[in-house]
Amino acid sequence: MTIAAYNHVPIPSFMYGTAWKEAATTQLVQLAVASGFTAIDTANQLIHYQEALVGEALQALGKKGIKRDTLFLQTKFTSVDGQDHRTPYDASADLTTQVRQSFDSSLIHLCTDYVDSYVLHAPFSRRGLGDADWEVWAAIEDIYQSGKTKMIGISNVAAGQLAQLCEQAKIKPMVVQNRCYAALGWDKEVRDICQAHGIIYQGFSLLTANREVLIYPEIQKIARRLGAGPAQIIFRFAMQIGMLPLTGTTSEQHMKEDLQAEQLTLSGQEIERIEKIAR
Repeated sequence: MTIAAYNHVPIPSFMYGTAWKEAATTQLVQLAVASGFTAIDTANQLIHYQEALVGEALQALGKKGIKRDTLFLQTKFTSVDGQDHRTPYDASADLTTQVRQSFDSSLIHLCTDYVDSYVLHAPFSRRGLGDADWEVWAAIEDIYQSGKTKMIGISNVAAGQLAQLCEQAKIKPMVVQNRCYAALGWDKEVRDICQAHGIIYQGFSLLTANREVLIYPEIQKIARRLGAGPAQIIFRFAMQIGMLPLTGTTSEQHMKEDLQAEQLTLSGQEIERIEKIAR
């Protein structure tokens, strides 16, 4: 299954995330693709990601006949504040140069001449957008206009920041990627902005940020009705409310089970109950 943002670029409806995989990244990306995932998320940030090992996996997959254009690759620009000493660009350079250098090194890491989605990992502050955010976003817009990425987006963004970006940017984001908490209404305020602007909302940590939800009697009841697991219910719920979920499981069985969530259907009443479950 695929979905599309306002610029009509298709993106698979489920994504495999590569954060915190360390040396296992190469093997796990190959396993995810073999299990059925065709969208891979990473970032040029060595604290949490091994982008170059994603590239190794892509090369290995290519040798098995899986062509680059059959996979959706998303990576991110991470500012100096989100890096350690292994900054993948000249940390003393201006921000526009940092973005360009980071993007170019991502292409090298991923062994490709384009990415499908390029994302600003986070605004520079928790509230509002400052000069640094606008300079970085302008550099990302330039990459989009060059044709080297098919989509651009932002992660870890608050509703007010996203609204400001949509109103004032030359090119508004096509994707938003946030950690999604049931206790905060599944990030409804941000999702509503996304829906209004034709932006794809990507939710990560849907399981790890909501461990208590998995054992709720209501979730267990729905799982029994559908002959599914609680994680599958959460992922299918996410899809039915217009979200693109990410999973970072390291289990082949769970990878396959997660993808099977696409085949489930929750009733309207079940969706309403899950939306309110932890509030």
